[in-house]
Amino acid sequence: MLPVGNSINSENNPPLKSRSFSLASSGNSPISQRRPSQNAISFFNVGHSKLQSVNKRAHLPPDHLVEVREMMSHAEGQQRDLIRRIECLPASGHLSSLDQDLLMLKATSMATMNCLNDCFHILQLQHASHQKGSLSSGTTIEWLEPKIPLSNHYKNGADQPFATEQSKPVAVPEEQCVEESGPLAREPEEINADDEVEDTCDNKEDDLGAVEEQRSVILHLLSQLKLGMDLTRVVLPTFILEKRSLLEMYADFMSHPDLFIAITNGATAEDRMIRFVEYYLTSFHEGRKGAIAKKPYNPIIGETFHCSWRMPKSEVASTVISSSSTQAVTNHAPLSEEALSQAGPDCYTVRFVAEQVSHHPPVSGFYAECAERKMCVNAHVWTKSKFLGMSIGVTMVGEGILSLLEHGEEYTFSLPCAYARSILTVPWVELGGKVSVNCAKTGYSASITFHTKPFYGGKLHRVTGEVKHNITNTVVCRVQGEWNSVLEFTYSNGETKYVDLTKLAVTKKRVRPLEKQDPFESRRLWKNVTDSLRESEIEKATEHKRTLEERQRTEERHRTETGTPWKTKYFIKEGDGWVYHKPLWKTIPATQPVE
Repeated sequence: MLPVGNSINSENNPPLKSRSFSLASSGNSPISQRRPSQNAISFFNVGHSKLQSVNKRAHLPPDHLVEVREMMSHAEGQQRDLIRRIECLPASGHLSSLDQDLLMLKATSMATMNCLNDCFHILQLQHASHQKGSLSSGTTIEWLEPKIPLSNHYKNGADQPFATEQSKPVAVPEEQCVEESGPLAREPEEINADDEVEDTCDNKEDDLGAVEEQRSVILHLLSQLKLGMDLTRVVLPTFILEKRSLLEMYADFMSHPDLFIAITNGATAEDRMIRFVEYYLTSFHEGRKGAIAKKPYNPIIGETFHCSWRMPKSEVASTVISSSSTQAVTNHAPLSEEALSQAGPDCYTVRFVAEQVSHHPPVSGFYAECAERKMCVNAHVWTKSKFLGMSIGVTMVGEGILSLLEHGEEYTFSLPCAYARSILTVPWVELGGKVSVNCAKTGYSASITFHTKPFYGGKLHRVTGEVKHNITNTVVCRVQGEWNSVLEFTYSNGETKYVDLTKLAVTKKRVRPLEKQDPFESRRLWKNVTDSLRESEIEKATEHKRTLEERQRTEERHRTETGTPWKTKYFIKEGDGWVYHKPLWKTIPATQPVE
């Protein structure tokens, strides 16, 4: 069962604002005050047909599920009638269709019916497995579906702050992946590092006001979603957005460039794999800005993001990992802009570029390199989001490859799923699922599990993993802890090391000022939306966001009508993935490693 943030053990759950949403009237409910003369039972006693008679039922097959099937059909009819009655109410006034208690009733009744359908399906499968030997060859088992899709019965006349893109005229089919070249002027741009300055934006997400004020919007949205529904084409309310693009979020995973560069410093293949795992596990806490689950902007197709980091070579040297004794990571203080600018050749530079290469499906490509150390990472990610009742799940489909040209090694890795929990109260983020890291050349691999919190007990954000030498089937390192707190690494010789992520220094990225950015670079593209969100002007932010989305749809329709394929700028389609057009392994030959 998925956690909804209301565990008995309060120490292991994020703090929730104390606000009751019980549907039981306490006498102070707006509904109970506004309809003193209306009987609540008669109001919800919606019209429905009676169950089939006992005589008629006697002629049905002797199947215990027949009665359950009838009851399910009966309940679905009642639920549809209930929703019709609610939505026939006026949008404002004494008792409106947007009343919070009624919206909660719609959302919970929908979730309940979805759960009952799932349970009924499981019963059917179990029954089929028991009766498999006695069924005739032509017998089939059917899962009862509503006669009319429930999602088609919501027609609230109020102005909706969200909509599904299926209801809008979009010329490009969902399965189309715009990836071909075309006549559009989208040539790769060489970024001048001298134009970049240390980032001064602080986009910490610590304002809960909008979430509380817009609760009825969330309830109205939830009442129209079905369990497991793909949210790729659902336009979510603007107030839940982060003040950054998804492409910039990927860049923030690189906020510890010292640990990234230190991977190639490993003296052995075992050491390098362990270093990569340590870097990998320390990257997520900064990628998530704050504890509140907010959604970054969906990148527009063709949108790009550029940045870089400068890291003094002496700081990278100080992070060389030794497992010769029990230790804790020593954290360096962030260096000033003046110190970095004066460092010059004494600094390593890590460059990053990301591009939204496809709109349907939504695929992002990103690439980072440190040319001085002959290392780079290339990744492509398709974000698939689904509605899970009181949570939203995001699956990161794709993979990344870290190339260490000094050693001739490639490390293939995947990414965990992300979940937004407790979306009706104070939403929070957790990671879940199993990921793997593999180096085919050396035979080392790592298996990492991000544990989701059980409904009762358990810890938040727990992660465990191990590094193994596949040839000898030997575990050389184990890790446990929390991906946003403290990690404990235990090596094969019994020694341990602790990494406190809350004290680990974050290196600020360097970006070009807005006036020097291309119109399709993330910060310039989303500037009006970001500025409006900072000023808490939700309606204005929504309008700016709608303008960008409509422009994208218009351009997409034009390309379809004229037969003009999309041309990516920095990434090239190779097989099922996307590769940076000028990676280091094409420009710098790999050196022969000496082990």
